[in-house]
Amino acid sequence: MSEELVQTPPTPEPPVADERNAVHPMRQRFLFVDIAAQRAKQLRRGALNRIALAEGAAPAGELQLPHKAERVAMEEVRRGFVSYDLPAHKPPQSKTEAGA
Repeated sequence: MSEELVQTPPTPEPPVADERNAVHPMRQRFLFVDIAAQRAKQLRRGALNRIALAEGAAPAGELQLPHKAERVAMEEVRRGFVSYDLPAHKPPQSKTEAGA
């Protein structure tokens, strides 16, 4: 008889929140909304909930996590679980430079 090996996928390491990436909604609300909207799209397409992964040690009944992708995304952005890059600021061109 041949023995079949049962392979289990490796469990991902819990994400770590980074305060440098935390976006506070009342300070930079447009940046917050843009980042949260992109993260919600990822969640709807099957990305893992980073808050649940980070707090995975707590019993399931004690976690009070939002259910909607948009709310989960906003909480992830607020806590700093989502990293992002901002493009460098380019000064506006004058009309003479743009038309040349």
